[in-house]
Amino acid sequence: MTNAHLNIVILAAGQGKRMRSAIPKVLHTIANVSLLERVVNTALSLNPQKIIVVCGHERETIQSTLAHLPVEWVVQEKQLGTGHAALQAMPHVQSDSKTLILFGDGPLISSDSLQAVIQSTPKNGTALLVADFKDPCGLGRVLRDNNGLFLRIVEEKDASPEELRLKEIFTGIVCAPTTQMEQWLQRLGNHNAQGEYYLTELPSLALADGCAVTTVRLQHPQEAQGINDKKQLAQQERYFQRSQAEALLLQGLTLRDPNRFDLRGVIQFGVDVVIDINVILEGKVRLGDRVQIGANTVIRNSIIGDDVIIKENCIVEDSHIDRNCTVGPFARLRPGTVLKERAGIGNFVEVKKSTVGVGSKVNHLSYIGDATLGTDVNIGAGTITCNYDGVNKHQTIIGDRVFIGSDTQLVAPVTVGAGATVGAGSTITKDVPENQLTLCRKQQVVVENWERPQKEEEN
Repeated sequence: MTNAHLNIVILAAGQGKRMRSAIPKVLHTIANVSLLERVVNTALSLNPQKIIVVCGHERETIQSTLAHLPVEWVVQEKQLGTGHAALQAMPHVQSDSKTLILFGDGPLISSDSLQAVIQSTPKNGTALLVADFKDPCGLGRVLRDNNGLFLRIVEEKDASPEELRLKEIFTGIVCAPTTQMEQWLQRLGNHNAQGEYYLTELPSLALADGCAVTTVRLQHPQEAQGINDKKQLAQQERYFQRSQAEALLLQGLTLRDPNRFDLRGVIQFGVDVVIDINVILEGKVRLGDRVQIGANTVIRNSIIGDDVIIKENCIVEDSHIDRNCTVGPFARLRPGTVLKERAGIGNFVEVKKSTVGVGSKVNHLSYIGDATLGTDVNIGAGTITCNYDGVNKHQTIIGDRVFIGSDTQLVAPVTVGAGATVGAGSTITKDVPENQLTLCRKQQVVVENWERPQKEEEN
């Protein structure tokens, strides 16, 4: 249900110079999702009436990249500070509501933390999200009186040496009744070291008007860490991945080392699934019961059935693997691959847009593309399907119980009948009959009196 009394404003207008990148800061990613999109997704979980994103630097790139998001875009033509940015959004929000302000470079803030801020917002006042940081460098400090009551926020560049020693910081996330917030934003001054209009002055204006200011303390401070450079981006990636890993462990997933596991999407899994180190799961991945995934493996948008073993150093993408299959090591399953029950794909084998039938094996150094293999097929080492004529792709059909000898080329379109055997070293350009041995080799020739070339002596 939509919360008709809540608007969310996300500030994303900064240039992000410290990222040292041509990519706008809010389009950098954590787990393959941009910083700004993560914030928007969290905002959507609160079911607001409206989400407004204030952008400025590289706004055309940001808006075109994230055009799928259900937000209203507002432009801050001149970057004059966070308070000025928030003010640009005020004409676009409903006045009979609360407005929550978030930041596009703070992607890991949780919906639970934001709900706490919203619920703590006084009827005629404001609520701030605060946190205790071990290293508060660059952040506004929260000042309190001897009784612990909120006094004001001071920006680091305006803080005294004593104030700089404080560890409690203002995250920048604030919620207030919209009408009052707009009034306070209009009254912000820029008499500070930067000459900008800071959101940090807003609670002081609320207190000056006799309005209540409440603070909500973050349980996990790193949620609120903004990202201003590549070091912070990497730190937040690791924090996010570790948090995901810990949640999956509690759900019963076995991770050999939670610090060396990346989930860049969503995962469903059965019982007794074991994942070794340096595994990356991307997109939507479904793992059945008792699946084993070896080290250094990447799986994207794939379904893996019960009792499948994927050995070390494999790539599986947009594929469907039925139960009791074995893959790898060093195998690549490209999009459109289907492995039927008990199929086996071995080392240095690439499969693309093909179905490998029940019990069939492609164990060594082979390429299978645009092909359909029946049941109990055995493909010898070094076999390839020549599926591309330079313009179009063609199909190879291999019937049940076929044996293909090593170093064979199957030039598509071609069909190999059930029960057939193809001798090693053959180049097959015509259909192969069922239950027959087919060979295609040149006659072996011995050249008598041949002498191996000798290396010429250097002068």
